[in-house]
Amino acid sequence: MVSLLICFCFQGTQSLIAIVTVMSHNKAMKALNLNRPILYSQEEETTVHTALMMKNNACLMELHLCKHEMKNFGVERLCDALYENRSLRYLDLSCNKITRDGVKFLGELLKRNQTLEILDLNSNRIEDDGAIYLSEALALYNRTLQALAVVSNNISGKGLVALSDSMKTNMVLSYIYIWGNKFDEATCVAFSDLIENGRLKPNCTDVDPYEVDGHIYLAELSHGLKRHYYWTPSYGEVDNKDANASLAIRAVAEHL
Repeated sequence: MVSLLICFCFQGTQSLIAIVTVMSHNKAMKALNLNRPILYSQEEETTVHTALMMKNNACLMELHLCKHEMKNFGVERLCDALYENRSLRYLDLSCNKITRDGVKFLGELLKRNQTLEILDLNSNRIEDDGAIYLSEALALYNRTLQALAVVSNNISGKGLVALSDSMKTNMVLSYIYIWGNKFDEATCVAFSDLIENGRLKPNCTDVDPYEVDGHIYLAELSHGLKRHYYWTPSYGEVDNKDANASLAIRAVAEHL
């Protein structure tokens, strides 16, 4: 497995455009990490060029675009490209500026996409409407996504309960990470029920239910989509791959 990590290397706009242009016809690279470039433009040129690359690249399985200042326009361009893509398994859009309007495009993509297995939307601002767009696609259409992260997205009980409800009909989605949102009692009960009835394994989420004076609450667990992304054990195998979905589902990057 061949991977290219150019994250945290102070890459600028022209450098990133050159990289993704070369990647358009690359037939060897399976994982590409372009996290946290140094971008001064608000025009999202790098996202547009990345989308063009994904239209032509038929072998890339893992793409990280964390901290790209990506907004709804960029997400729309990326989703348009991914309708034609049949190779991507892991899409990381964490720490961007995606709102509910951008997630609407992702919801439409999930209704038609048959290859994506991991979607990381941590630290955006999709709110309840965005969570509902995702839940509708997952409940009624998509049967390939296995892991979803929506940590710190300003989602309240309405959106979180909708996501929990989608897991009742979608038996493929097995990993979900929700900490950092606005939990109400309905949310706590919904995820507690998923865990109690075995639909959601305790080590496949980042919340743990507990009861005080007859009320259910959720505590944080140190599980997550990329908990060990830059970490490997000094010897032997990883003890608990379920605690980190990117290891458990598809160890794409060569160092994993």
